[in-house]
Amino acid sequence: MLGLWLSQAMAVSFTLQAPSRVAKGEKFYVTYTVTDGQGSNLKAPKIEGCKFLSGPSTSESSYYSNVNGRAQSSSRVEYTFLYRADAVGTLQIQPASITINGKTYTTKPATISVVDAGASGNVDPAQSGSRQPVKVDDPDTQTSDRAVNANDLFVRIILNKSTAYEQEAIECTIKLFTKYSISSFLPTRQPSFDGFLVEEVDMTNAVPQMESYNGQNYMTAVLKKCIIFPQKSGKLTINSGEYDLNVVQYDHVSMGFFTVRDPKERKLKVSSNSASIEIKPLPEPRPAGFTNAVGQFTAETRLVGNTFKTNDPATLIYTISGKGNIKYIQEPVVDFPAEMEQYTPKSDITGEVTGATVTGKMAIDYTFVPQSVGEYTIPGGTFVYFDPSTGKYESISLPNRTLKVAKGSDAKAAGGALKPRNTDILPLQNGAVGEAPSTLLFYSVAYWLLYPVIILITVAIILLYRRHIRRAADIVGTRLARAGKVARRRLKAAGNFMSRGKADEFYEEMLRAMWGYLSDKLMIPVSKLSRDNISAELARYGTGDDVIQSIISILDDCEMARYTPDSGARMSEVYDRAADAIGRLESKNASQSNH
Repeated sequence: MLGLWLSQAMAVSFTLQAPSRVAKGEKFYVTYTVTDGQGSNLKAPKIEGCKFLSGPSTSESSYYSNVNGRAQSSSRVEYTFLYRADAVGTLQIQPASITINGKTYTTKPATISVVDAGASGNVDPAQSGSRQPVKVDDPDTQTSDRAVNANDLFVRIILNKSTAYEQEAIECTIKLFTKYSISSFLPTRQPSFDGFLVEEVDMTNAVPQMESYNGQNYMTAVLKKCIIFPQKSGKLTINSGEYDLNVVQYDHVSMGFFTVRDPKERKLKVSSNSASIEIKPLPEPRPAGFTNAVGQFTAETRLVGNTFKTNDPATLIYTISGKGNIKYIQEPVVDFPAEMEQYTPKSDITGEVTGATVTGKMAIDYTFVPQSVGEYTIPGGTFVYFDPSTGKYESISLPNRTLKVAKGSDAKAAGGALKPRNTDILPLQNGAVGEAPSTLLFYSVAYWLLYPVIILITVAIILLYRRHIRRAADIVGTRLARAGKVARRRLKAAGNFMSRGKADEFYEEMLRAMWGYLSDKLMIPVSKLSRDNISAELARYGTGDDVIQSIISILDDCEMARYTPDSGARMSEVYDRAADAIGRLESKNASQSNH
């Protein structure tokens, strides 16, 4: 083992590869190679007289063999830069440096002769960076002795528009472009969509396709496609993702009378681009009745049933249909007459991605109970939405709904969740006139004990009322106290999805729960939350680094798991970690309150 270690240590090297001659206007590559070592702090010189185009693109490869019990291994890391020769003359490449195992290594200087384009026929394609480019359908160009360049394999974030309004649907596609076959692919960090709400598109059955980009052919695969809805104005950026993958290249091995291709895998790390988009605010002032609807919609209302009686529940159904942010519209407010008591509205939302937006329907059931006989009118009101294609607010006038209420049962409405509006006048009590109690009440012991009981109840009510007033004034404290309950309720919903094996719905609900909980806890709107300000605010409140890292890790895991296959075991692990992190934050908040 010691001899093997010494031989490997002696084999560490840092070298330069560049063509000796190129033509004017031609692109060429300069590659720095670290052999049998892990380098850091690469300093590549600027090359005067040519145009820097891109780089460095990094590729890693390793070799291992065992012949007659003798093991040999080697590794190589390549850093490749792309340039263009713009003038005839000689290019001077000064030494580059890199740190390997604490020691600084440098390359030897080199020169490149740039000849006139008319003399390019004298350039040796094998020695220049301009040999036949890699082709997606030609393994002879995919040899292992050449670097995988930035234009041979890359990941792009593609948006279907450069500007949009708040809440307007934007199609986002993350696509892999490659000229090489790929044997393995693993996302290590997904692009982050801070400031957006995301609607996923199912790409399970998507197949790779041939596509032309910048005049070159690639095999492309859609890694992720979604419809995103910006939640605030300004310049929003989708940060780049990172991916580990192995590409297949070939060695040409002579077998005497014929040559065979020996496939070799090369490990690469690839980052996508970052994509920015300018988000315009919705025009001000926003009209009355606007419920955050952005897109193109229709609306209608209808009453369920033809006959209505007092104390019998009835329902008004408010339906909104169309395309846009249908899942994020607020429930319209219906102005019911004072003689009608209301239940909490119930919403049913369905939607699916069609093209570059979401199409669906939102149905809201407004259940109410008439309290008095008579003829009443429920105002139809106006449904207002913003149409980004015209840049204007559009209004839909809805008809009034008139109903005649007949006398019904005196029994309370089913459900018992109603709060009567008038409790100062109680109904008359039935009974025989002139009847008197057999004994006078004030002669009983219970009558005299009633006074101290009433006094104690009155004092308790006053104390409770004063406590309620203090809590109502403490808006921040009320919201903090509610944060834990809201999170527990949402985690319960996520747990239901987990028990049914619905991974997509589980992770979406987990993200909503965590973002909503942190928004309440830190007093920051969801649209302005980011991983950075979450960490900073939690640290400011004295939260331990382990809890902060756990929360950020949960957010990242939920984002990544929504785009990659998952199992029930992983859902359970994420759920337990989220419950533990929230519990620890709540415990810390409770202990601080006690102190």
